Amino acid sequence: MELGVAKAWHIKELFRHFWTRRNGAFARSYFERWYNEAFKTGLPEIQKITRMFKKHLENILAYFECYITNAVSEGLNSKIQKIKANARGFRNFENYRLSILFFFGELELSP
Repeated sequence: MELGVAKAWHIKELFRHFWTRRNGAFARSYFERWYNEAFKTGLPEIQKITRMFKKHLENILAYFECYITNAVSEGLNSKIQKIKANARGFRNFENYRLSILFFFGELELSP
């Protein structure tokens, strides 16, 4: 079991290098080598993920055209979820909205 975990970790770490390729052509070449390496592990979970990545490869490669991700919006959503969790619920949507605006509006509270 530990060997399988080590193989899966190794494949995951190899995929991190995918994002450092210069352009889509190099990334595609790297992906093909990674795909073959990942599939050889024989781990069904890894094989399932690699098939999914291959199915969506064109969409993944779109990153190399503009280098834009949704990381900022994901971070913002994470902070909004934290506000919601800290409040343990809101009586209505307006209170929720005001809380979000308060925390992200960087309002000055001093007179």
